[in-house]
Amino acid sequence: MKHAVIFAHPVPQSFTGSVASAYAKAVTGLGHSVLVRDLYGIGFDPCLKARELPFASDFQIAPDIAQERDLLKDCDVFALVYPLWLNTLPAILKGYLERVFGFGFAYGAGGQSCNPLLNGRKLISFTSSGAPAAWVNRTGALQTRFDDYFAELCGMSVLDHVHVGAVTPGASAYFIQARLEEVANIVDTHFRRPL
Repeated sequence: MKHAVIFAHPVPQSFTGSVASAYAKAVTGLGHSVLVRDLYGIGFDPCLKARELPFASDFQIAPDIAQERDLLKDCDVFALVYPLWLNTLPAILKGYLERVFGFGFAYGAGGQSCNPLLNGRKLISFTSSGAPAAWVNRTGALQTRFDDYFAELCGMSVLDHVHVGAVTPGASAYFIQARLEEVANIVDTHFRRPL
C-alpha cells in the first residue's frame, strides 16, 4: 500500500511536521511505502491559474501540477496533516487540493465534474490547533464535513479525522509524545493486516 503524506506547515519541526513524520514512520513500519509532500518545503504555488480551469479555451496543466499528479497517481491513501488556521485549512493546502486534485485527476470522468476518478482510495486527516478541541468542535467542526465532501467528490472513503487541540508553544513534551504515539496507534488500527 502506498501513502501520500501531504502536510502544510512552514516549520518542518512543528507539531504538524512531527505528526507527518510519525505517520510516515508508522506506515513504513507496517511495510507500506510513503511519499511525503511538504508543501512549504517544495515551495508549492497554491494559486490556481486561469488556464488551469477545466473549460478554459487555452486549458493547460502546469508542469508542476503534472509532476505532482504523476507522483500521486498510484497512491492508495492520502494523509492530510495540517494546523487549523481560522478554523480551516491553510491556504497552501487548499490551493494544493484545488490545483493537484482538480478536474482530470481526482474527478471529471467522462467530462463530468460529479464523476470521481480516485475510487477505492482512502483519506485520513490529522489536524491541530492551539484552541482546545471542545472549542473547535463547538465553533464549527468544519473539517469532518470538508473531508466527507472532498472524499465523495474524488471517490475516496474517509478513514478518520483526528484533531488535537491545545497544541501551544507551552505544551509539555509528555503531551506531544503522547499525541505522536496516538498517531502510531491510529495507523496500526487502520492498516495492520490481521494475522
